[in-house]
Amino acid sequence: MAEKVTKLLVFTSLFPSHVQPGAGLFIRERMFRVAKHLPLIVVSPVPWFPLQGLIRYFKPGYRPQPEKYEEQQGIMVYYPRFLAVPGVLRRFDGFSMALCSFFLLLRLKRRFQFTVIDSHFAWPDGYGATLLGRWLRVPVTITLRGTEVPHSKNSLQRTKIVVALDKAARVFSVADSLKRHVVGLGARAEKIQVVGNGVDTERFVQEDQSEARARFDLPRDAQVLVTVGGLVERKGFHRVIELMPALLEEFPRLYYLVVGGASAEGDWDERLKAQACKSGISDRVLFTGAIAPDELRWPLSAADVFVLPTSNEGWANVFLEAMACGLPVVTSDVGGNPEVVCNDDLGTIVPFGYPQLLLKAIVAALNKNWQRDKIMDYARNNSWDHRVEHLLTAFEEITYPSCERGGKA
Repeated sequence: MAEKVTKLLVFTSLFPSHVQPGAGLFIRERMFRVAKHLPLIVVSPVPWFPLQGLIRYFKPGYRPQPEKYEEQQGIMVYYPRFLAVPGVLRRFDGFSMALCSFFLLLRLKRRFQFTVIDSHFAWPDGYGATLLGRWLRVPVTITLRGTEVPHSKNSLQRTKIVVALDKAARVFSVADSLKRHVVGLGARAEKIQVVGNGVDTERFVQEDQSEARARFDLPRDAQVLVTVGGLVERKGFHRVIELMPALLEEFPRLYYLVVGGASAEGDWDERLKAQACKSGISDRVLFTGAIAPDELRWPLSAADVFVLPTSNEGWANVFLEAMACGLPVVTSDVGGNPEVVCNDDLGTIVPFGYPQLLLKAIVAALNKNWQRDKIMDYARNNSWDHRVEHLLTAFEEITYPSCERGGKA
């Protein structure tokens, strides 16, 4: 009997492309590290409907369409279209995603012979993946990444999330809080494995602060806050800008470095700039635009404190990336944030929706003499190597059920 080799097909609608290079970087970072050990290809369905080109006259960045195939770091990435009509018809996204990807996956199954469909996000991706798994007779894994919390507020999506998790062979959760959330919805706890994200401690290192500040025209004696992420409401850049006038009263040399650009969730760039202008602090809020992952260590190294008052998060990779550059973190008490910023030596967790508590936490963080070596040590202890090892073991267990592994031995 031929040796069965574990081969993965990653299935996710959020993945970087030449038209959206910043989309789903956290998924690529995780799975391309797995690809160093296992053969892997990616299928990233792209939403489409016949008249969506008309919408771009009013919203130029609406649903950018990548080429149907790219090669990234030697790995094949496919972008099939699936019918996704805005409005109430979005409830069919999971089924449409599966149906419109079926023939591509059928061809790939014959050519590549993948043994596991590894999907990311329970809805609609995970739901669509479980349909494909049933049609193609391939086991499916689902990684929970945080969108399950807002999606579960919709009764129809909540039902489909639970159905998808029940059909999956294994569920990975990037945070224990997400596991508890879906168990509360009715998912089975015994099939859910918590595997958080890691950090690349070779890419994210602390650079000389003076050199880093010179790159962004920041004074050497300034105090600097930094936030990195998509410029969308959820991330909370506007919540920091709102506090800047009060912060400047106490820290006259304070600057706020805003690192990021448009994302799949939207683009608040103009809105944030207008907010800073209206508050009279445009010269103290610096927008860098999106910065490539290989260069992110520079704005992080230029700062004193990382702040992210987000309204929802699964496991934010950027916390560990900031910590690897020696930064303490101020963030909100949502999702997996307390699991990353897990003690007072690493930063401060603030209840979400309380501006004065956020202000107090930022003030305290700017005044505190942090043990930055300890912060960097914590990041190093959360490198990708440990996470990938857990994933590899799980994928092998799915490919080789207990009876087969026993026979193999």
